[in-house]
Amino acid sequence: MNFDRRKFLSHVARLSAASALSLAFPGPALSRTQVYPFGLGVASGAPQADRIMLWTRLVPASILGNGLPAAPVRVKWELAEDEQFRKVVNSGEVTALPELGHSVHVDVVNLQADRWYWYRFMTGDATSPVGRTRTAPAPDSFPASMKFVVASCQHWEFGHYAAHRHIAAAAPDLVAFLGDYIYEWGPYDLQHPDSARRVDESFTLHDYRNRYAQYKSDKNLQAAHHAAPWIVTWDDHEVANDYGAGRDERLDPGFLDRRAAAYQAFYEHMPVRLPSVPAPGKSFAHLQIYGRCDWGRLARFHVLDDRQYRSPQVCPRPGRGGSNSVTSACQERLATDRTMLGAAQEAWLANGFAESRAQWNFLAQQTLMAQASQTAIEKPDDGQFWTDGWDGYPAARERLLADIAKHRPANPVVLSGDVHTFYAAEIRRNFSRPVSPENPVLAAEFCGTSITSSSRPQSRTDQYVAQNPHIKYGRSDRRGYMLMELTPARLRASLMGLEDVRAPDSSIETVATFRVDSGKPGLLKNE
Repeated sequence: MNFDRRKFLSHVARLSAASALSLAFPGPALSRTQVYPFGLGVASGAPQADRIMLWTRLVPASILGNGLPAAPVRVKWELAEDEQFRKVVNSGEVTALPELGHSVHVDVVNLQADRWYWYRFMTGDATSPVGRTRTAPAPDSFPASMKFVVASCQHWEFGHYAAHRHIAAAAPDLVAFLGDYIYEWGPYDLQHPDSARRVDESFTLHDYRNRYAQYKSDKNLQAAHHAAPWIVTWDDHEVANDYGAGRDERLDPGFLDRRAAAYQAFYEHMPVRLPSVPAPGKSFAHLQIYGRCDWGRLARFHVLDDRQYRSPQVCPRPGRGGSNSVTSACQERLATDRTMLGAAQEAWLANGFAESRAQWNFLAQQTLMAQASQTAIEKPDDGQFWTDGWDGYPAARERLLADIAKHRPANPVVLSGDVHTFYAAEIRRNFSRPVSPENPVLAAEFCGTSITSSSRPQSRTDQYVAQNPHIKYGRSDRRGYMLMELTPARLRASLMGLEDVRAPDSSIETVATFRVDSGKPGLLKNE
């Protein structure tokens, strides 16, 4: 490929956004592909009533995440009303830039609401797999139903992605992925999961690109992306274990550079629509990923970021950052100025509660919100709490719950991940007191297990449930996801568990089902 590199870089400097650059700079095309460039598949996300985000990245799967020459590549795309592309309704051409890892984000607009579409990409003589996607219902419509999946935590070394094969087969309208899409560490040997160790950590953009390419090479994960649009947020392992804002476990003074590299890799591999994206070559030190997804007036998804803006964890182990399990001796945990979301996101969320006209309001966020003491609570200052979750930020949780009580969004439901355990819980402002008119149930919470990541023994989870009566169910011995079936009158939550996460052809079964009736935030268990 012949091009004037100096002219190209000059053109980059004059443009302020990556999306503008990909449309404005034509770039060369691959006339013939030496290796298939769509090894990571395709994806779609951030659905609205009139638009959808399409994604791919030109990476031959055989050479992981940094495979193409450092040159821009022209990519064509098509969106059709049928899988055979007999009725193409929109098409175009963009440029995959080496500064963004040859990733492609196409925000397709002027679409019909509540409609399924099919899409694909082409460069040279290569055509991508076909993905299926859909737009959200019209803003003032009231859909009779929707079906969506909630998933999180898919450590490559700890099992096969059979769960994603079942997600694709479920044919949901939407997938909500709540973080830990990758893990920043681990050997690349899937055949020996017992030997997986915290080695080979990612620190650079090159490292993180390789990690994403490894994960996204999985055909079952690709199938889940090809089946439906996704809404996504991140958790800690997209960057580093237990990081909080600008601090990691290592207390590394250069951590913000590592975080910027990880944030860029996240953007390069996700079908996200962001308020702003740094120009190529500029730092990805900060990205606003929190946002909303409305499904007509049936549902509103408030998608949160509880990593980037939080106060660092209190009372860490000596010489370390990150989480710890603490008792009442750690008084810093109770400080009223501690935040999980940051002031701007807290205000944004409260405003979303106040303005919502949706029948159901889902908080799609990373980790268990219900209090989960690791020891029995006999008096108010008892308990032992994990500081990385909401229990490490009780004042921030109280502010959020106060906003729910004040603005009274219809049927709030918390969706959670991170802890590799199925939980069903009832949220109230004071978890240490029984439900009463003064201390009502404000919301239901459903926390999903992991796609593959390991968890604690079931006997320990049984103790947690016994010690926290507002947690009605806990199951940590199964990997899987949650399948949500929603109507205006009812939410039905099915907790789907794999028979064996280490078997690529594992079957799956419903291990428990719950429902929430509209206007009644408590949990009802379906037998």
